[in-house]
Amino acid sequence: MMKTLMVAAGAAAILLPVPVLAQAMDHSMHGMKMPAPPAAKPKPKPKPAAKKAKPAARAVPAPTRSQTLIAPPVVFIPPIQAPAPAPVPAETIPPQAAPVDHSTMDRGAMNHAPDSGGMQGGMMMGMGGTDYAEGSGTSRLPAREGMMRGVHVMTGDWMLMAHGYAWGSYTDQGGPRGANEAFVQSMAMVTAERPLGDGLHLKLQTMLSLEPLMGARGYPNLLATGEVANGQALVDRQHPHDLFMELSGRIDVDVDADSSVFLYGGPVGEPALGPSAFMHRKSAQYQPLAPITHHWFDSTHITYGVITAGYSAPKFQIEASAFRGREPDERRWNIETPRLDSWSVRGTWTPSPSWALQVSHGRLKEPEELEPGVNEQRTTASVHYATGPLTTTLAFSAKNKNPGRVLTAWLGEVNYDLDTHHSVFGRFESVANDELFRDPTSPLHDRKFRVGKIEGGYAYRMPIAGPLGLAVGGTVGTYAIPGALKEAYGKMPVSFTLFAKLALGN
Repeated sequence: MMKTLMVAAGAAAILLPVPVLAQAMDHSMHGMKMPAPPAAKPKPKPKPAAKKAKPAARAVPAPTRSQTLIAPPVVFIPPIQAPAPAPVPAETIPPQAAPVDHSTMDRGAMNHAPDSGGMQGGMMMGMGGTDYAEGSGTSRLPAREGMMRGVHVMTGDWMLMAHGYAWGSYTDQGGPRGANEAFVQSMAMVTAERPLGDGLHLKLQTMLSLEPLMGARGYPNLLATGEVANGQALVDRQHPHDLFMELSGRIDVDVDADSSVFLYGGPVGEPALGPSAFMHRKSAQYQPLAPITHHWFDSTHITYGVITAGYSAPKFQIEASAFRGREPDERRWNIETPRLDSWSVRGTWTPSPSWALQVSHGRLKEPEELEPGVNEQRTTASVHYATGPLTTTLAFSAKNKNPGRVLTAWLGEVNYDLDTHHSVFGRFESVANDELFRDPTSPLHDRKFRVGKIEGGYAYRMPIAGPLGLAVGGTVGTYAIPGALKEAYGKMPVSFTLFAKLALGN
């Protein structure tokens, strides 16, 4: 009798941890549920000893698509035929978490709202709130623009996101001052974020580009101005981006269930000035050329030295930055010396998931390398609207040079996804520019001219493998040229661009 009791007690001690261990394995396998062991039969009356039957092997279900992102080791535990263990109180077993497919998660779904279906409690607040999505730097976009496309993976407490593209283009810029050229734009972004504890959240982000390989003079872009190459001002050309586009960190501290205060900064970042940079706006996702108004709206998206503090709530955000006002120089491979000699403030209102409106103002110390001693006060306002298939941007900017004149600019963008494969898009711009003639001997040197550009295009998307996709298409654009410039630019130059964009997530 004593021997029988010792055997039964030993079997119970072995079996008791099995349900808890199986549940922990099930949680770690992100939804790969293993069938629970069958309920033990009542102990029969003692019978003559017989050969013990081998338990039947259980089939393990094939992993789903989302489980292939992280494949934990599978441990097989055969069922143990033993007396039923003592019941475990329900409150001692942690609840089973529902599996989350991060490869398809929508940025608008990852918010604080209890009924949103996304992650709650601020764990992923860096990805966007109920009524907004995340733009470049600390800027906001409408939630219905959707999540930044790419690969999203959970590993422990960290959420990792990778996004990037390589964009091959050929452009023929019309008129006497136009040029034709093939070039490649590129960007790779990696974001890592996690909770640090009760009410604390950390986000680290880096963006890199190989565009310095295209050369200091960048690519042809009629009427574009800004920055230098080989010591000369770039006119009718767009400069390449630097290797280091962003090296930043952000810490959010919850104030209550819906709002937080945050601190953002790093050796390379973006201050709170202007709308989200053009390469992060869905309204410009297939535009192969930078806007000719780039240096009115988002030239500060690569800034060497940034600190931003702000207050974030679902419907609004207010923030202020200290940063270096000087634009990047032509040495694109290095990190320039950070400084905090300029400042800006920005307010953003997100009244619903479809709208994001911002107003900002800043003072930039000597932004132009070729204009020492000339500071700039910049004021911008923008409205972004999105329904999902349709995304639009309308923006205004005024640059007040001290000493100098006030130069204003307007920008409008639209992108419409007709279906899974087809998109049409367009952009119009109007800008007062006094940098089109840098030669001091020219009678047009340092004169202000209002010029404009209108461009439309089409893109066809096709999947390649997993999150990797290809978009091919083209654009045609023409220009509004004042009479004084027609000898230099032609009466109505026409430009076209062909492109193939290989993207992770697009």
